Amino acid sequence: MTGTLLDKLWDKHEILCREDGTSLLWVDRHLVHEGSHHAFAKLKSRGMPVAQPHLTFGVVDHYAPTRDIEVAADIRRMIRTLGENAAETGIKLFDLRDPEQGIVHVIGPEQGLTLPGLLINCGDSHTSTHGAFGALAFGVGATEVAHILATQTIWQKRPKTMRITFNGQLRAGVTAKDMALHWIARLGADGARGHAIEYAGPAVEALSMEGRLTLCNLSIEGGGRLGMVAPDARTYEYIRGRPFAPTGDGWDSAVADWDALRSDADARFDREVEIDAGDIAPTVTWGTTPEEALPITDTVPHPGDLPGGKSDHARASLDYMALEAGKPLDGIAIDQVFIGSCTNGRIEDLRMAAKVLEGRRAKVPGLVAPGSAQVKKQAEDEGLAKIFVDAGLEWASAGCSMCVGMNGDLVESGKRCASSTNRNFRGRQGRGARTHLMSPAMVAAAAVAGHLTDVRPLLEGRT
Repeated sequence: MTGTLLDKLWDKHEILCREDGTSLLWVDRHLVHEGSHHAFAKLKSRGMPVAQPHLTFGVVDHYAPTRDIEVAADIRRMIRTLGENAAETGIKLFDLRDPEQGIVHVIGPEQGLTLPGLLINCGDSHTSTHGAFGALAFGVGATEVAHILATQTIWQKRPKTMRITFNGQLRAGVTAKDMALHWIARLGADGARGHAIEYAGPAVEALSMEGRLTLCNLSIEGGGRLGMVAPDARTYEYIRGRPFAPTGDGWDSAVADWDALRSDADARFDREVEIDAGDIAPTVTWGTTPEEALPITDTVPHPGDLPGGKSDHARASLDYMALEAGKPLDGIAIDQVFIGSCTNGRIEDLRMAAKVLEGRRAKVPGLVAPGSAQVKKQAEDEGLAKIFVDAGLEWASAGCSMCVGMNGDLVESGKRCASSTNRNFRGRQGRGARTHLMSPAMVAAAAVAGHLTDVRPLLEGRT
C-alpha cells in the first residue's frame, strides 16, 4: 500500500465502497459508556444480539462518582443500566469496582486495547485520542453505536487529509496542550473541518505517548474528524506488556505490521501546515471556544481587531467571561482549579502539576481527578497525591468529573475555573461557569498564584 497513513488504515478496513463514495468499514474495537443505553435499547427492541461482544468494551466514566458525595438517582440509574446491558450481551465491563476502571480514552491505551492499525469507535467525540498510536479512531453518534453493536461495521465517507508538522523543539514549560491550543487558535475551530489530521515533525516525535494522546485528543476542537501520529519505537515500548497487547511471536509479527503504518515520503495531503515549535508559549483560553486562546504573556484581544466575522463572537465571549479587552491574561483572578479529564488526566500530567505544587499552597480550592484507577494508585505510590492534598487541593477518584459535570462535579454559575480539560463552551462545566483551558502545569501555577500566570518561573530549578 502507498499513500498517507489515513489511506493505509482506511484501505485496510474497507469492506466495500458505494457509488456515492461511502465506505463500509470493519470496526476492531468498540468502546461504550453510560450514554450508550439508547443503542442497546434499539437492539433489544428488535431482538438483535451484539454481533461481536468480544470486540466491545464497556466503561463507567462520564457519570462515575469521583468524590464521597450523595449520588443523584439518575446517575445511579445510568451506571446500573450500563452494567445490566453489559451482563446481558456478554460485553466486558470496567465498572466502578474494577481496579482497571477509568476514563475510556485513558484506559484504552493503558490496557493495550488501543493498538496501531486498529479502527476504534466510541460514542464520544474525543475518541480521536487513540489515534496517537497510529489507529483510525473517531467518535460516532447514537445511531452509529447501534449499527456497530449489530454488525461490527460502520458507514463512513473518507475524510480529506491534513498534515500539521511541528518543526524544531518545544521550550521549557511548554507542553502538548500548548501545541494543540496554539494550532487551534491559529487555524480556528473550523480550521481542520472534514480532515483527518496527521501530526508530524521533530517536536511531535519527541513527545511522550501521553503528550501525543493529548495532541490527538484536541483534534476535534479544531474541527478535525480525527487525529493521528505514526507509530514508532516509543509507541511499541508503551504497548509492550500491557494486558491486551500481543505477546510472544505475535508481538514480533505485530511490530512488523505496525512499522508499515506511516505516510510514504511522496504521499500527498489535501492540506499542509507547518508550525515552529519554538514559537509556542504556555497558552490559555480567554473566550468560549478553544480557538479563543493566546500566550499567557498576551492580553485579552479587542474584538474589533479580529478578522472576518470573529469580532461578534469575541464580544459575546468577553461578555460571558466578564473580561475587558486589553487586560493582561497573566493576572485574571480565578475561583478554583481542576486537573483531570481524558485530555490531561494521565500520570505524566499529574507529575507536571505536582512539580509546580510541591512545597507550595494553593490560594484557591481545586479538584484533582486522575484519569484511571491505575493512575490514581500510581500517583499515590509516587507521593503525588500527598503533594496535591498538602497544597490544599482535593484528591478524587477516577472519572470524567468536572470536565463535563455529568456526575455532579460542577463549577458554580459566575465562578472562574482554570481547567486542564478540552472544552470551554458556555455551561460546559456548569450553567454560567467560566472556563479557561490550559495545561496541568499552568493550572497548578494558577492555583498557587490565585490567578492565571506563566508557569515557567515556578518551574525554575525544578527540573
